[in-house]
Amino acid sequence: MKLRHFGLLPLLLVTSACHLVGPSAREAAVAPAGSSPFELVVLGVAQDGGLPHVGCQKPCCIEARRAGRTLGPACLAILDRESGRSVLLEATPAIESQLALFRAATGTEEAPRHPVDAVLITHAHIGHYTGLIHFGREVASTRAIPVHVTARMAEFLRTNGPWSQLVALDQIRPTVLRPGATFSPIDGITVTAIEVPHRDEFSDTVAFRVSGPERTILFCPDIDRYEGDILERLLDGVDVAYLDATFYDGRKLPGRNLDEIPHPPMVVSMDLLQERVRERPGSVRFIHLNHTNPALHDEEIRASIEARGFRVAEQGERIGL
Repeated sequence: MKLRHFGLLPLLLVTSACHLVGPSAREAAVAPAGSSPFELVVLGVAQDGGLPHVGCQKPCCIEARRAGRTLGPACLAILDRESGRSVLLEATPAIESQLALFRAATGTEEAPRHPVDAVLITHAHIGHYTGLIHFGREVASTRAIPVHVTARMAEFLRTNGPWSQLVALDQIRPTVLRPGATFSPIDGITVTAIEVPHRDEFSDTVAFRVSGPERTILFCPDIDRYEGDILERLLDGVDVAYLDATFYDGRKLPGRNLDEIPHPPMVVSMDLLQERVRERPGSVRFIHLNHTNPALHDEEIRASIEARGFRVAEQGERIGL
């Protein structure tokens, strides 16, 4: 299981995890788009609640509040520079600031009532879909935004308020995707949804493999475990993988039963993927980090991750597709 060689220039690295305060802290990492007009921008790297985290009085959040350090929930966006069309991967609670970051990074303007041309949602946990509420008539009052979701997630949106009101008013249009099948949210970009195991209280969960003319990325912010051949299926043909990094090794969650909130610890993922990144350093990039994850706060741990050839995704990071 090896990555295709794709000519990705080495992405710029953060020298200190303690200075990850958003795109203003440093120049965003860039992989040139070459001849492709499509560019992906990372808009958030944290778990659902972001950093700082509501109710957290641990040093990680106390210090973040004091320093004004903010990390949004995991989110990506894609821009077609030729047509101006855009795709949002996840609609997080921080959707307004993340769309503002996207527009600032790409030098584009948001059209009234039409902030993006399509949205892709992985599942129904609060950090991944609740930003859709800002498309309602109380805020953006959008018009017919396609929201690509599984059949179960579409049914959840249609039958549960307040999301059902957005559907009834044609502010969003749940567009059913079929796992394993390829679809195009905008011309020139193809997406395959891949089912992954996760806590599926309200919907099932998918990862997205997204391809442009030059590169393919994987977005898998939530998964319970890597079982069977799932890693091979997820990473087949992928140039850059954004993988679930909720927990480093579980050490920061005393008193919590990790069986109730399973995620592959980063230390396990790195062991499984060490051969892959040895050939292409930076081709596996961790995302969806819990606010307590020491990879966000501990310089030595961050350095050890990078020494092994892995990277922690950064807000504002850009990759040409």
